[in-house]
Amino acid sequence: MKSTNLEFQINKLKRMSKKSFLILFTVLTTTLAFAQTSTKRIKEFNLEKGIAIQGYDPVAYFLQKKAIKGKSNLATTFEGVIYYFSSQANKDFFAKNPTSYEPQYGGWCAYAMGSAAEKVEIDPETFKIVDGKLYVFYNAYFNNTLKSWNKDELNLKKKADMNWKKITN
Repeated sequence: MKSTNLEFQINKLKRMSKKSFLILFTVLTTTLAFAQTSTKRIKEFNLEKGIAIQGYDPVAYFLQKKAIKGKSNLATTFEGVIYYFSSQANKDFFAKNPTSYEPQYGGWCAYAMGSAAEKVEIDPETFKIVDGKLYVFYNAYFNNTLKSWNKDELNLKKKADMNWKKITN
């Protein structure tokens, strides 16, 4: 009787060990995948001291329909990228669905990504929302690339999407 109980306890420990191993393995692989994703995003995104869109609030583009500078005390990090927000409400909106508010092409100029597959700096106050996505553009020295984008948006968007995939894969 005692040996049957002992065998039962040993088998129970073995099963627990397998379960514990599977849990630990899942946690480790998830953490590793997240770290790789974060590292890759940080490398590919247009960041200034780790901060996206030069500190502008990504949600404001959608809700307030304008570029609004965010505040460092209202920051959050999504997959390694830091975003600033102009209000707690905007930060909360972002937290519910971050990918909906992130700028396309890692925050690089959409026109440059489409026309030449280049990562070009932006003016965060020059933007456009297309099909629920945020696109930002270079605008300096009498060169507003949003105007050029608007002339051939459909074609440039297709090319930019393909170019960004090549860069990030």
